[in-house]
Amino acid sequence: MIKVKIDTKEIFHVISIEETNLTANMAEELMELIAKKQEEENKSLVINLLGVEALDDKIAASFQQLHENTYAQNKSMVVCGLSPEVKNTFQEHGLSDTINITPTESEAWDIVQMEEIERELGLDTE
Repeated sequence: MIKVKIDTKEIFHVISIEETNLTANMAEELMELIAKKQEEENKSLVINLLGVEALDDKIAASFQQLHENTYAQNKSMVVCGLSPEVKNTFQEHGLSDTINITPTESEAWDIVQMEEIERELGLDTE
C-alpha cells in the first residue's frame, strides 16, 4: 500500500507522497486513492513529492492524465517539491511544460488560490 498523507484545506487537498521511489505498480493505486478523495470532495490538488527520489515513467504519465482530468473538472493541480531526479523525469516526458510545478508547497498553494480567483472572475486558467 502506497504511503500518503492527505491534508484538506478549504479549496484544495494537499497529497504528500511518503515514498522514496514511485514504481509503475503504484501508479494505479495512487490514482485510485486520489480519485476516491476527489469523489468525496472535489477540490483542487497539490501533490507534494518532497520525499520522492525517483519515479517510474507510468507514474509520470499518470500525473499528466490527472492534470487533464483535474482541469476538466474546473479545478487546479500543482506538483511541488521535486528532487533533481524527479524533475529530470518530468522534463523527459514534457511534463514541465504542461503541469504546474513549484519548488515549495507554499508556492503551490498560491497558484491554486490565484487560479481559483481567476475562475471566479471568469478568466481562463489554462
